[in-house]
Amino acid sequence: MNIDKKLNELLERVNYTRDILGNKARPELDAFAKEIQAFPAKYSVASEDMAQRAVQSLDKRLSTMESAIDAQLTAMDKVRIVRHPQRVCLKDILENVYDNYTEIGGMDEHSIDPGMLIARAYISRRKGKKIINQPVMVVGQEKGHGQEFRNGGSIKPWGNSKALKYMKVAAREQIPIHAYVNTPGSYPIEDFPGAAQQIAENIYEMAGLPVPIIAIFSEGGSGGAEAIGMADKRLMLSHGYYSVISPEGAAAIEGRIRGSERAPVELIESCAISQRITAQDNLKNGYIDEIIEEPSLGARADHFEFYKQVREQVVRATDEVTLSVRGFSLFRAIALRHFRKHTDIIVRWSLSDKARQRLIVRRFKKYRKLAQSAYQDNRSMLERLNATSTRIVSSTTSALLYGIVKPFKQRISRFMEEATDEIHVVTGRMDAAYRAIMKKFGVKTQEEQKQAIELTGLSKVDESQELMTNGNGYISPQARQDREITCPHAEKRGCLDIWARDLFTDFAGVCPHCGYNFPMEYQWYLHNIFDKGTIREFNRDIASGNPTDFPNFEKRVSAAKEKTGLESSCITFNATLEGMHLTCATLVANFRGGSVGAAEGEKFIRALELAQTKHQPFLAYVHGTAGIRIQEGVNGLIQMPRVTMAVRKYIEEGGLYIVLYDTNSYAGPVASFLGCSPYQFAVRSSRLGFAGPGVIKETTGIEIPPDYHNCFKALSRGHIQGVWSRKDIRKNLHQAFLTIGGRNLYYR
Repeated sequence: MNIDKKLNELLERVNYTRDILGNKARPELDAFAKEIQAFPAKYSVASEDMAQRAVQSLDKRLSTMESAIDAQLTAMDKVRIVRHPQRVCLKDILENVYDNYTEIGGMDEHSIDPGMLIARAYISRRKGKKIINQPVMVVGQEKGHGQEFRNGGSIKPWGNSKALKYMKVAAREQIPIHAYVNTPGSYPIEDFPGAAQQIAENIYEMAGLPVPIIAIFSEGGSGGAEAIGMADKRLMLSHGYYSVISPEGAAAIEGRIRGSERAPVELIESCAISQRITAQDNLKNGYIDEIIEEPSLGARADHFEFYKQVREQVVRATDEVTLSVRGFSLFRAIALRHFRKHTDIIVRWSLSDKARQRLIVRRFKKYRKLAQSAYQDNRSMLERLNATSTRIVSSTTSALLYGIVKPFKQRISRFMEEATDEIHVVTGRMDAAYRAIMKKFGVKTQEEQKQAIELTGLSKVDESQELMTNGNGYISPQARQDREITCPHAEKRGCLDIWARDLFTDFAGVCPHCGYNFPMEYQWYLHNIFDKGTIREFNRDIASGNPTDFPNFEKRVSAAKEKTGLESSCITFNATLEGMHLTCATLVANFRGGSVGAAEGEKFIRALELAQTKHQPFLAYVHGTAGIRIQEGVNGLIQMPRVTMAVRKYIEEGGLYIVLYDTNSYAGPVASFLGCSPYQFAVRSSRLGFAGPGVIKETTGIEIPPDYHNCFKALSRGHIQGVWSRKDIRKNLHQAFLTIGGRNLYYR
């Protein structure tokens, strides 16, 4: 044994322990460090054998001390563990868990992003004399050990795009995906394709990949974790964390920290505990399936026993997912029970076509069941029975109309179209002959005379068309101000001042000179877009709550309910637009900034399910959203994949899903169930993106330009498909539904 080397290792372990404990005083560590430093002088004349025994004794004492400290770790201590440069990284796992691998792609910033590592790997398993090589696709965020070019595992849009590309390759090759989540969050930039848009696409596509997906969480930070975290089986390292936002970010919001100020350490520690971010918290709440136990104070690169455990649990998880969708359910259950007791069974990871379909259905059911206890269902028993009976009637009607009547009508329609086409061929020839005869004698047909009048006559106003007004049962409180309003662009564009009453009634909050859209209340939208008297709200009494018992949050939620008269930030309803039946969900900025928690996610999912049952198009109007509600922790974060899966199911069944943004729309909802729509539009002067200006400055240090999140920027990078004036919303929505839906307006 090299005594000096061993002493250095012991000292490094002491310093590592100090690092993860932050500024906490631990006298025993200080005393132990002094003892190590004094060791050479104390044993300078002792025999080598005695010195070695003394070092071994120190090693055992430090191990005991580490175990004692490990049992007392707080949530914030675990956050420091996963951020430490000595923390085990993905390269370590590839080297020690898999038998062979090839990293795919280079280190080029704009083609792969060095923070996202992708590898084609093999796990070799022996059965008797036979060796079976089972291929997998490994994707994950790579921090390395303090390698700055990895950007701390904070992934840029093209890194997530590359990950999705190779997950699709895995699906084509029918091999499992192992996703290692180790990120503080995605890099908040809106360069093409945009952080939010790319995460939304990743979640949407992963929901339908027909291969087993196993996710292993170390640091699961917000939307960055969800970009590769959707899985059939989710494992988590015992010292990891999984959260909607970092404890520092939560503390900054809770403490209303501005500028260069820092949140107090006590507030950060409190937020880390209140958000329920540890592996143990997430297992209890059902957001992960199993915990992989780590050595005391977290796994580091030289903990080789830990790698054996990772390998065993990752292989077993892949086997279990495969067996759960293969063969008869009776045999599957027996195989799973037998497999738990006998680790020498080798399961082939290939799946039949039917098994792959079952896998996706099972994945949908898994996520649908999550967060069911995280919202308040205040509906009476009568309301619940009514909702159930309505669903049964709608399902039965749907089965009859669209399963029997519609296919029959389509067959009749096709026959009539073919017959009509044949008749047109005959009558067309007769008509051409008739026209030729009339032309020869200089006589104009009645149709030609009508065309001549239309070309030369004066046009008439169609008085049957309704003009949009702001007097349809709702007047904006802003219209009651007896003052002139100045347009923000007046200095540049020469806009004249407008009386508030005129601006917020006749002009619908739109500057008549430059077209700037002033913010308006969500009630304006409800009363001016849809046909009068047709809005029928449902699931109103599914209410936002405080599932994590976050300190003082109950009062704030109650205050929001009292102030707005709403139970959550999401309103779901049925309505008609020019006689067209729609199902709608609205995120209201007045209620906690339009933030999304368990109640909002559940209401959105139920609305999508109702639209699918009724065969109606779905409209998501975002009056404004600040993102996922941080006080609900993972209960809120899990709504990103949950609602996205519901959107995917609705769209795959043929549903028409349109999103319209207004005011400010940021973060999780935009990076998931809103951003995955193929048809997204924005009201002029709205702002949208992955993170607000303050968050970007705080996380990257970059000062962004004022128009960085402008809707026209979003249009230029392909995030949205059009920018509308508020005065044109009703007309444009009607046109969009008709042109996109066509004759099959509700379903393709």
